[in-house]
Amino acid sequence: MEFIRDIHARCKAANRAAISFEFFPPKTEEGERNLFEKTLPELVSVKPDYCSVTYGAGGSTRDKTLGIVDRIQKEHQLTAMAHLTCVGSTQQQLADVLNEAERRGIRNILALRGDPPGGQGEFQKTEGGFEFSAELVSFIRQRGGFCIGTAGFPEGHIACKEGREVDWSRLKAKVDRGADFVVTQLFFDNADYFRFRDYLVAHGCRVPIIPGIIPIVSAGQIRRFTAMCGARIPASLLSELERIGDNDEAAAQFGIEYAVTQCKGLLAGGAPGIHFYCLNKARSTVQVIKKIR
Repeated sequence: MEFIRDIHARCKAANRAAISFEFFPPKTEEGERNLFEKTLPELVSVKPDYCSVTYGAGGSTRDKTLGIVDRIQKEHQLTAMAHLTCVGSTQQQLADVLNEAERRGIRNILALRGDPPGGQGEFQKTEGGFEFSAELVSFIRQRGGFCIGTAGFPEGHIACKEGREVDWSRLKAKVDRGADFVVTQLFFDNADYFRFRDYLVAHGCRVPIIPGIIPIVSAGQIRRFTAMCGARIPASLLSELERIGDNDEAAAQFGIEYAVTQCKGLLAGGAPGIHFYCLNKARSTVQVIKKIR
């Protein structure tokens, strides 16, 4: 499997966008069966460049994350990245995860601070662990053997009270410590991405900054997601979602067209690729990719 930094370099040389997806570890056997028997084959059919698998709040899905990444790489020959968080882990436990990842042939890690167990409350540093994701980036880089990604927030991290530019400067520090690329949180106004990217570039950031896009599938769902992560729903988008109401089919069709418009604008503005938050579903993401290609 390739390093993701090399995938982006190859795509840039070929003057094309890198396409990637994010999955979460299913909670049930049926969910895992659907992921591997239905969702993955549909998504692989549009020839993605790589994918990633999340790490549950508090590190609750560590073994599942590595197992799913391993299985994706073996069954689909698709480069896959494992998320890794600081939550609930000592440095030794994090080293153990990295050792297991290496044993399984996993070469790409998304280094994150992570959410507290249950996704609620304030982050608490584990004794013997790390408080900030920048420390985890340094830890992985010093160990060697992995390509390292990190998360960026075009509107600023919800927990950063000092303002978005302070948050962006901390992201630049993570790149300086060894991150090879940045994947952004979801957003709905491309101006937020370009402002974020231009700030980082102006401050010397030379790694790929990959926009994360979620095709809307229901109005209620996207309100819940944005409330959790702090992303803003532009007034025009909110007005349309209110008009659609509880009609999920209409919301999904609208979400496809909105994501197509977003992706085309991002790529025209020089984004190196698109990372899709597909929520373990294929339909909307596949349609968006076909339309932007």
